[in-house]
Amino acid sequence: MQSNNETKSIFATDKRLLFVLLCVLTLFLLYFKKTFIEYETAAFEFLQDRPEGFVLKMLSMIQFLSIPLVYFWKFTVIAFVIWIGCFSYGYRVTFAQCWGVVIGAEFVFLIPEVIKIFYFFFIETDPSYSDIGAFYPLSLMHFFDYYAIDAKWAYPLRALNLFEVVYCFALVAGIHHYARKNKKVVWFIVLSSYVFLFLLWLVFYVIVYK
Repeated sequence: MQSNNETKSIFATDKRLLFVLLCVLTLFLLYFKKTFIEYETAAFEFLQDRPEGFVLKMLSMIQFLSIPLVYFWKFTVIAFVIWIGCFSYGYRVTFAQCWGVVIGAEFVFLIPEVIKIFYFFFIETDPSYSDIGAFYPLSLMHFFDYYAIDAKWAYPLRALNLFEVVYCFALVAGIHHYARKNKKVVWFIVLSSYVFLFLLWLVFYVIVYK
């Protein structure tokens, strides 16, 4: 029988329900951001009656439709890496449980999207299309000039942000929820699996970017 703490945890929620809820919320935020912010920029208004504008809208439609597929692929890869980490340290956490942990932790990344929408909707109400793409709350990008740096550094500087740290805490909390063992070891698991893979991916991105 599950304890009260287990039943109240987000990680104990049905995985399919969490996945659908996450997709719906992501779709809503993406639709709001594109419709009321990106599509209202001067650059997009200039292009909307041109072939380039049609291409941008088609890419947006693909982005909407691909949300479940992108999430499924992302969660599968990260869950597999974390599951291998758990197995290496002798933690009996199943792949399905790791998958559920990753889904629950992903809700952290909805927060910066809400902040971004709030910022451009109420504060910086006349941004350029580039300004929107460059902005990521509480990231290293705020310490650099987006228009002055080499383009290959834009994504890594946005990716290195405070919400990634919160995400790691969420992963640790999720694994600890199932393993119920030393949390210090759980941190070693997350650092040696997800964080290592994440930093490796950023290095690879910078190297191969053209």
